Amino acid sequence: MQKDAKVYNIAPAARVNSVSEYYFSRKLKEIAGINASGKQVINLGIGSPDLPPSALTIETLREHALRADEHGYQPYTGIPELRTAFSSWYKTWYNVETNPDTEIQPLIGSKEGILHISLTFLNPGDGVLVPNPGYPTYNSVSLLVGARPIPYDLKEEEGWYPDFETLERIDLSGVKLMWVNYPHMPTGANAYMELFERLVAFGRRHNIVVVNDNPYSFILNDKPLSILSVPGAKDICIEMNSLSKSHNMPGWRIAMLASNAQFVQWILKVKSNIDSGQFKPMQYAAAEALRAPQEWYGEMNRIYRGRRDLAAAIMQALGCRFDRKQAGMFLWGKIPEEAMSSEALADEVLYDANVFITPGFIFGSQGERYIRISLCCRNEILKEALNRIQTLIK
Repeated sequence: MQKDAKVYNIAPAARVNSVSEYYFSRKLKEIAGINASGKQVINLGIGSPDLPPSALTIETLREHALRADEHGYQPYTGIPELRTAFSSWYKTWYNVETNPDTEIQPLIGSKEGILHISLTFLNPGDGVLVPNPGYPTYNSVSLLVGARPIPYDLKEEEGWYPDFETLERIDLSGVKLMWVNYPHMPTGANAYMELFERLVAFGRRHNIVVVNDNPYSFILNDKPLSILSVPGAKDICIEMNSLSKSHNMPGWRIAMLASNAQFVQWILKVKSNIDSGQFKPMQYAAAEALRAPQEWYGEMNRIYRGRRDLAAAIMQALGCRFDRKQAGMFLWGKIPEEAMSSEALADEVLYDANVFITPGFIFGSQGERYIRISLCCRNEILKEALNRIQTLIK
């Protein structure tokens, strides 16, 4: 005989109520339901590269995974070969010198790095400058650690760059951290040296740690830049980078941060109490990936350029306006005046054409009149999405 389940008066921690379930988590469940009904949704929403890592990367993983002595726990700091590879990569492509022993910290993804950095520098009530529009995790993690997110607006008419005069008028007392992300997601605005110089000067002037989240600098971009190339930047700045986008390794969860030795040591204290070192064969493979030649990046970008042309045709079919000079693996476009909202347009395309595109409102209020299309699918799929949307418009 089954006993009745007892009801307990249990509530989650208050921080759980400060955030919502991630938009893509909710939407992917909805899409799964649509697919289960017999339809097949084309997903142009999420930036998960469908291209493979280099053949040498995969072979290195296989070779090391076959070794019996490489399956144990690994150091929280990563193996020396990986730290050295990250350091050499920064020197080769960004002309930034780093000490691989003290200034490089491997991460299990940049998303986890956002949490580690926030826990390291933020006390409850501290202020955090977050871009609007911007990656939603900057805001949600700030709330989860009890900090105060302070949005700073990025506007199309200003190139999607910070308005420093407006920033200087904000009450910056108690602000400890500033998130920036160039090349910018979701808008595709690219980095330039004067921007980084002004950000470093701003951080120094107000004693604010500036963190540049930099996973897109190799995608449709001829000149990768790092904020750490500004003289003295390491004193006040942290830069995160990731192999998810630049080397087609999103599921591998291989990323890193670079900064001064003191910042890195503080972050390691937090990280070492939360997660562990990555699978050793993956670290060797990541080190190999970081040695990719210019030709490898060039071939990847040749494919992305063709996809961007098709994404542009989809934007035009929807009546959206966009900048063709965007960097990164998305295309960002402004919806037509007659569209009710970005969410309404995205839902219409989803329900009537079975194509999922991302509404810009999820990135903040400044993204409300925009949509984003991912370039992470084959040309045939993009052509089919275009055909479905053109049929819907007719």
